[in-house]
Amino acid sequence: MYKTIDLFAGIGGIRLGFEMLGCENVFSSEWDKDAQKMYEANFGEKPYGDINLISSQDIPDHDILLAGFPCQPFSIAGKGLGFADTRGTLFFNIEKILEIKKPRAFLLENVKRLKTHDNGQTFAVIIEKLKALGYSVYEKVFNSLDFVLPQKRERIYIVGFLNELHFEFPKPLGYYAPLNTILEDDNDISKCYFLSDTIKQKRFNAVKGVPPFPSIWHENIGGNISALPYSCALRAGGSYNYLVVNGVRRLTDREMLRLQGFPDDFKIVLPYSAVRKVAGNSVSVPVIKAIAGEMMKTLQTRKLIQPKRIQSSLFD
Repeated sequence: MYKTIDLFAGIGGIRLGFEMLGCENVFSSEWDKDAQKMYEANFGEKPYGDINLISSQDIPDHDILLAGFPCQPFSIAGKGLGFADTRGTLFFNIEKILEIKKPRAFLLENVKRLKTHDNGQTFAVIIEKLKALGYSVYEKVFNSLDFVLPQKRERIYIVGFLNELHFEFPKPLGYYAPLNTILEDDNDISKCYFLSDTIKQKRFNAVKGVPPFPSIWHENIGGNISALPYSCALRAGGSYNYLVVNGVRRLTDREMLRLQGFPDDFKIVLPYSAVRKVAGNSVSVPVIKAIAGEMMKTLQTRKLIQPKRIQSSLFD
């Protein structure tokens, strides 16, 4: 089966999606200490730290490069500095590894806003550099809501193959599971997750209309409250009351991981505040798994891109 490397690995969501289909991971890198602890607890290995300190030559040979490179330089929640942010330039580490190791394929994940950052110039540079390395490149924005997860999370996925191989992204399923499939019973949850009476009353006074049940209440930057039958995107830097279940309590750490598609046997070894961060920075595993399945079909069939037929006359 295919060998992968997991860069900017977080807690291993991208790796997990590929491992579910039989891939073997041979190298991982992640510099966040909390994410490293969670990763080691679940995969039995501690990721290497700062990718800048690792020579591309020393990275094991592999078939597929996986990377959820830092999104903060391109996100609305971040400062949006792009390549002016040192985390934004980490893409060039990916470029170097692709140049040296020449894996057969890659999958990159980032925020939707990457495509429009700096009037599209940032994205254009990324695509140009990937194509210059000899890869055919495909990109698509998916919403996790369309892949069973009850979380509105739009992300861009960039897939590439050495040579001109034909690839098609998976078709969205077009539905999401009801919230009650991921929510725990309030009676089983510690009182520390529940809001104070004062905060609850403010939420109930501010929410518009009759909230569905169950629902997750979302507070936007302007302070407006929306009660929805799904969750808005988990955010690493969101306030503790950014997402509230039925207007009365915060999401538990297990619920946050479920919203990203992690199985219940995925070990939690961090305090609540750290889980909020690493879950918000992670990926939606079912989306990754769906893309991984299509990538493997392409690698197995090796169907070439058909050249466009040029019409030579009106009678062809």
